[in-house]
Amino acid sequence: MTTPATHPRATIIHGYGATPKDHWFPWLAERLEERGVRTTVPALPDTDHPDPDRWTSAAGAALGTPDARTTVVAHSLGCLTVLRRLSTLRGDWRLGTLVLVSGFVAPLPAIPELDPFIAGGCDPTPLPARIDHLTVLRSDADPLVPASHTDHLATLLGTTARVISGAGHFLADDGVTELPEALGAIRV
Repeated sequence: MTTPATHPRATIIHGYGATPKDHWFPWLAERLEERGVRTTVPALPDTDHPDPDRWTSAAGAALGTPDARTTVVAHSLGCLTVLRRLSTLRGDWRLGTLVLVSGFVAPLPAIPELDPFIAGGCDPTPLPARIDHLTVLRSDADPLVPASHTDHLATLLGTTARVISGAGHFLADDGVTELPEALGAIRV
């Protein structure tokens, strides 16, 4: 007896101060839905005053147990949230695709109010062994997350960050309402 194949699904996790309707999240969700990928963009609780436990719990509820047909895309503080959630998963699991945009695991000089959330970071080094396709994206002009922070995260994950010129922090205010580089990194 064989187990039925799962349908492709994606979860997009926003960052600090954002909602599911902000930036490039709706654009990416629509593109994925057009490809037959069931996509959710959950609203994380109290986005202006994030609590790491509540965010990790909400992300976990949205992600469930990933499999090879699962895609996760995260932005900024959402990246740390997803990495923390994945680090807590036990048993036999895989993640088909992970795309991290402006990710980091160390405190941000530009946003010290997030230090309590970031405290302790996350050790993502075991995760790549369970992820089929991993992409880290960063801008060459991010005023909030230093390039060195995202490059360090990419190194911990055994990869190199792809640089997108002039994208700022990948916000609508930076002119980023579409992110074809993230779409192109997704394998379904």
